[in-house]
Amino acid sequence: MTLTDSPPPARTTYGAVLGSPYVARLLGGTLIGRLPNGMAPVAIVLLVTADGGTLAFGGLLSALYGLASALSQPVKGRLMDQHGQTRVSGPAAVLNSAALLALPAASNNGSATLAATVVVVGGLAAPPLEAGLRALWPSVLPDPVRRHTALALDTGTQGLLYIAGPLLVAALTTAHNPTLALVVTAALGLIGTALVLTAPPSRTWMPATRGRSGTSDRLFSTGLIMLFVALVGVGVAIGGMNVWAVAMAERHHTDLLSGLLPAAFSTGSFLGGLLYGHRTWPGTPTRQLLTGAAGFLLGWLPLLALPGPHAATVLIAVPGAFLTLIVARAFTTTDVLAPPARTTEAYAWLLLSIGVGQAAGTALAGRLADHPHALAALPAVGATLALTVLLLARPGRPSAYCGRDRRQHG
Repeated sequence: MTLTDSPPPARTTYGAVLGSPYVARLLGGTLIGRLPNGMAPVAIVLLVTADGGTLAFGGLLSALYGLASALSQPVKGRLMDQHGQTRVSGPAAVLNSAALLALPAASNNGSATLAATVVVVGGLAAPPLEAGLRALWPSVLPDPVRRHTALALDTGTQGLLYIAGPLLVAALTTAHNPTLALVVTAALGLIGTALVLTAPPSRTWMPATRGRSGTSDRLFSTGLIMLFVALVGVGVAIGGMNVWAVAMAERHHTDLLSGLLPAAFSTGSFLGGLLYGHRTWPGTPTRQLLTGAAGFLLGWLPLLALPGPHAATVLIAVPGAFLTLIVARAFTTTDVLAPPARTTEAYAWLLLSIGVGQAAGTALAGRLADHPHALAALPAVGATLALTVLLLARPGRPSAYCGRDRRQHG
């Protein structure tokens, strides 16, 4: 078993981490720049339905956006490993925002092909800020203890994207229209990306030299492949939940539910991340990963009873609370198993796995929109896939998680 079975690091505080140079700026800028990830999928669905389109078509366009964004992540990650962050994320952010601004006109044009093309271009150009931030942590925080806490804080605060994002879209759409929501989405993406790229750690960052210390630059191992397949299941659950929330809003004639339910899920993720990073936890990283996957699955099961809006809003926070543990440990594992010169690309493949699953879950949920029980069960199906694959790669199966622990981790 080689998935960093070292003991947890000593405890530090969030204040000490955030007080380190550039940490607050990089984290805040990344969160702002990634708000389109939480806003665009919901805004696209609401734009289509407001123009008289079907929920299934809106779900398809939203899935295309997520799929294009996910599929392009490894390419952009590899380009960053070769050319640095500014030359990749800067142009990408401009093109992504331009596509989001053009989408309302494409939708009003009545051409499904044009709308799909614009959505795909926007997704392909989504700046790889998350992978970039993960690549920056070792240079910004050389202390592994603070880096562990930063990773938990980074992962946990991602929930804010899916709290503020969907709620902001729902509020702007209710008060004005989905077009304004897309304009705000585009502006926030540009602002956040600029904050990150103008920070000295991002401007000067370059990856480790290839082939350093005789290590192989071969990216994929059995362990990484199994981990990424498991994360596809996590993505299916999240993608299914987003469309389920829109269906709940329509069924109960409450538009705000389309943003409130994903926000409640992300609130659970945010609080779970704060709790996880606040203290050390027993067990190896592998056991923590399995625990998170099991809790994630159990958290979705109450939805099978088709709860009402109030109960659903409370219950949906439970699987969210386990999401941060899964993602944080997935990044730790990826960092251990990937070659030093391809870390950003490896992080991007991790994000692609979740993104592909999310796109598949969104598209499938759109097809199940008229079948409430099947739609409510879809997140649990995705979580079952994730736990099953991780169990197949559990301790005692050394061929699954085999790699070189060449860094210090938390």
